[in-house]
Amino acid sequence: MKLHFVWIGKTKDRHCAALIAEYLDRLKRFASHEVSELKEQGSGDEKRIIAAESTKLLDAIEKDDFVVVLDERGRTMSSPELAEFLDKRQQAGTKRLAFVIGGFAGVSEELRQRANLQFSLSQLTLTHELARVILTEQIYRAFTILAGLPYHKF
Repeated sequence: MKLHFVWIGKTKDRHCAALIAEYLDRLKRFASHEVSELKEQGSGDEKRIIAAESTKLLDAIEKDDFVVVLDERGRTMSSPELAEFLDKRQQAGTKRLAFVIGGFAGVSEELRQRANLQFSLSQLTLTHELARVILTEQIYRAFTILAGLPYHKF
C-alpha cells in the first residue's frame, strides 16, 4: 500500500519540515509514500479560497484512492486504533491511501463527501504545519506497532 500525503502549501517552518522529513524517511521501511504540496490560493473571499484549494486537493487524488481528510469534526483514534486502521486497509488491498490536509480556511463539503474517512488528530487547534508533523509521526508509530517494534512504547 502506498501512502500519499496531500496538503496545501509548503512547510515553511524549518523545524517542522525537518521533523516531517525525519518521519517520512523512517516510513520508507514500512511503506512507499509520496507528498504533494499544493500551491495555496491567494487572498480573497474565504469561500472562494476553500473551493479553489479543495478543487486542487480533489485533482491530486485518484478515483481509486482511499481518502482520509483531516477535519476537526472527524473521528479520533488512539495510536493502536490507527495501527489497526492501517492494517485493515492493507488487508483490504488498498493500493493508495491518501491523507489530505486542507488550507487555513478548511475544505469544501464536496471534499468531505469524497473522503472515505474524516479523521481528527485532536480536539485542540493545531497549525497546519504541526498537524503534518503529528500525522507523519503517528503514521510511523502505527507501523511500528504493527511490526512489534519498541518505538511506540516511548
